[in-house]
Amino acid sequence: MNDWYLLSEKEVIEELGSGENGLDKNKIIENLVKYGENTIKKKKSFNSLKLLLSQFKSFLIIILIFAAILSFLMNSRIDSIVIVVIILLNAIIGFSQEYKAEKAIDDLKKIMVPFAKVIRDGKLFRVESSKLVPGDILVVSAGDKVMADARIIESNGLKANEASLTGESFPQEKFTIRLEKFVPLGDRNNMIYQGSEIVAGSGKAIVVETGMNTEIGRISELVQEIKPEKTPFKEKLDDFAMKIGIFVLILSAIIIVLLFYNGVDLVKSLLVSVSLAVSAIPEGLPAVVSLTLAFATKRMLSKNVLIRKLPSSETLGRTTVICTDKTGTLTEEKMKVSKIYVNGKINPEKGKELLLKIGLLCNNARIEKDENGNNYYIGDPTEIALIEAALNDFLDKKEISNKEPRIKEFIFSSERKMMSVIRKSEKKYISYVKGAPEEIIKRCCYEIIDGKRMRLDEKEKERLIKIYENMAKEGLRVLAFAFRSFPKYSELNEKVAENELTFVGFQGMIDPARTEVKNAIRMCNDAGIKVIMITGDGRLTAEAVAKEIGLKGKSIDSTEMQKMSDRDIFNIINEVAVFSRISPVDKLRIVEILKKRNEIVAMTGDGVNDALALKKADIGIAMGIRGTDVARNASDIVLRDDNFNSIVQGVKEGRRIYDNIRKSIKFLLAANFYQLFFIVLVILIWKNPELLPLLPLQILWANLVTDSLPALALSAEEAEHDIMKRKPSRAGILDGMYKFIFFAGLIGLIIISIAFLIYINNIDKARTIVVTTSILYQMLLAFNCKSNKSILKSNGNKYLIYAVLVSFALHIALLYSPLNSIFGFVYLNLGEWLLIIGLSIIGFIAMEIVKLVIDKR
Repeated sequence: MNDWYLLSEKEVIEELGSGENGLDKNKIIENLVKYGENTIKKKKSFNSLKLLLSQFKSFLIIILIFAAILSFLMNSRIDSIVIVVIILLNAIIGFSQEYKAEKAIDDLKKIMVPFAKVIRDGKLFRVESSKLVPGDILVVSAGDKVMADARIIESNGLKANEASLTGESFPQEKFTIRLEKFVPLGDRNNMIYQGSEIVAGSGKAIVVETGMNTEIGRISELVQEIKPEKTPFKEKLDDFAMKIGIFVLILSAIIIVLLFYNGVDLVKSLLVSVSLAVSAIPEGLPAVVSLTLAFATKRMLSKNVLIRKLPSSETLGRTTVICTDKTGTLTEEKMKVSKIYVNGKINPEKGKELLLKIGLLCNNARIEKDENGNNYYIGDPTEIALIEAALNDFLDKKEISNKEPRIKEFIFSSERKMMSVIRKSEKKYISYVKGAPEEIIKRCCYEIIDGKRMRLDEKEKERLIKIYENMAKEGLRVLAFAFRSFPKYSELNEKVAENELTFVGFQGMIDPARTEVKNAIRMCNDAGIKVIMITGDGRLTAEAVAKEIGLKGKSIDSTEMQKMSDRDIFNIINEVAVFSRISPVDKLRIVEILKKRNEIVAMTGDGVNDALALKKADIGIAMGIRGTDVARNASDIVLRDDNFNSIVQGVKEGRRIYDNIRKSIKFLLAANFYQLFFIVLVILIWKNPELLPLLPLQILWANLVTDSLPALALSAEEAEHDIMKRKPSRAGILDGMYKFIFFAGLIGLIIISIAFLIYINNIDKARTIVVTTSILYQMLLAFNCKSNKSILKSNGNKYLIYAVLVSFALHIALLYSPLNSIFGFVYLNLGEWLLIIGLSIIGFIAMEIVKLVIDKR
């Protein structure tokens, strides 16, 4: 059952067969067998072999495997080996990156602590958290992590931070009283849940759910049932590969028919056709894509962005909407005093010492030191914020506490809505009080103004209430502070200590936005990426943070959202900037609606409550430090520094990846197809089987030299200067490059046809010049592909220069080595080289002119 909060403590204890002394040994063993260990189980464990085999699922890889087999059967062993090496390289790169990412995720698992304190057989034990069973009595206090879902049976000012489950940044007060009706998880104040943390007070709770039956367990199970979807990039790459495969097969069949019809024997026709098919398929593309993604992934890691799956890095670059959690992602996940009212003024420079002193002394948070001697706090984040505000004003807690030792405390209660601490100061006693403004003001008779105690009438109280309400409208959590002094301790009791008070002021706190987030949001706006805050916090708080970081748009809370249909939300979501008080189901609904609008959705989050939406989004981005184990396992990307700004850097890198892969594809397609049309053209015009313009091995050699290093070098291009000023690309891989490919192919066809016609009477010389001209033209074409702008305006790329020099050097080495006869090549003289260089440069200049015309249009 999951409605334990509707039962009384007695009913829960009876239902679970427990008692005040906890479970006995026999019942513990029985429950452990019945319910199993208190662990979150994975339905599918990490499988290295399965991960390796998944690297061969791409349609393009299947085509390449087929091409390698054909090359082997036609005795072109070199090309066959090269293709196999490319396939294996692609698999190794993909496997290596994803394997390392999975191992890195394992290293980040920090949500579970190994032990919990329980009462068993009337004694207090420290047991492994995995051995907790329903019926165990948990003993919890400030600083403890909750290891199972449990019903509160005793509370002494108990507060729990449940941000990982609810997204709510403020700690929740916990009571024993039963609830009378269904309420959302975040409002179940008599329950504590696995994954939350006790920040104040102490208490006892009876374990009601463990393992996969906890709220974390249920969400984990749902996450594992959601099948991961293909990234948009992988879909487009597979679609591109299928189109290329079909086109090449049809063209190859046409060439076989034409050759055979014009007198070339069937075997030779088949060899030429297969050679052309292999050369037309951009077999270097998988390696180019994988290496591009791998290098980019390494660059991203240096910026604290851990990529779990290679294609995710590119998809991040084409994200159109980022749905982000607020707590710990946009904010620091710590409370901070941002506004005070004292001495009749807002944020005065002077006269605030007494206000800060009360916040310091009416406080149960404590400062500890870690093993390195650094300070850290334990306690309620609100009380920690009060200490830090005082310390920032040079008040020393230890010194002040020693001067005014604590005598007694009246702990916070939901009835009084305040707490007070009595301290001794010289020859008198002082009650320092803090709490809900409306309650404190009601009990005040005076106000301190400039060191003088002024009478507080009803009109003045209304003025103070209005100041408090204005601060609350800014999303601040406001506390009021007051005091009362007594000459004798015997006069003090709770009623006396908290009445006839002197009002001192307000302190308004908020979980502040990260300093770098505002600029990151601005960069997203410039890049055409919509940012939506989705939080479990209240509306006012969410809107205040949104205003601070520059998020503009409508604000909708969960209550409004429940009244709206998917169609209603679909129609207005483009105008919405904030969703508040949102449940995990709501988050999932938002992501699904955005995807129906064909948005590419990135979802950031750190809590268990984010996991479903992280899995469903195109890109799930989990926090590495604050993130829960469940959230990280559901994600595609992990931010090691939890910095929203790192996402923007990731987007920039992703856009660079996409641009560079398109440049490589543009080059491969522009360079690969015109040779096919050249052979068809020669066959149709001369109809002479002896005048075959290119031999099978020559075709394969040209393909080997041009398709590898230059294409890979293009993937190392620096990001273009306007990369974060463009809207996200929704284009297909080939969109916008058809004209370039067509004219590059046409110019290539023209220049090799000219070379062929000049030497047509010496077929061996003609073939050698045609292949050499084609290779040099393609080397220069790689520079044309660097940018849509003029080559003079593009970034430098030393790797491309090296790649072109090495590739062309390989061809020259073959031409002037004894191996040239195997490929049917002959030596070339100076005049022939001048012709080759001249034609290639003309082709290069022509393509620059084509780029200029296309860009102007």
